[in-house]
Amino acid sequence: MAILYRCRTPTNWLCPCGRVARKLRSADIDFAEVRVPMRKRDRDEVAELSDQRWVPVLVHGDDVIHDSHRIVEFVDHLHTPDPKVS
Repeated sequence: MAILYRCRTPTNWLCPCGRVARKLRSADIDFAEVRVPMRKRDRDEVAELSDQRWVPVLVHGDDVIHDSHRIVEFVDHLHTPDPKVS
């Protein structure tokens, strides 16, 4: 199961964290959400994972991806069939 570290915004439509949550749901990826403190200085757990304090951060297996654009690309890549496999 993946873990999404995200802001405390209560909706999935106002921030990049929500964009990632919507993408994960549409791709049928099971994930848990960890709502992080609003102040970046209080996001020690996020800093330990990704060497930065911004969210969203996705932990999927051994992969730790930050930045909503990179996470969406990662999810798209997970669900793109490999043309070499038939």
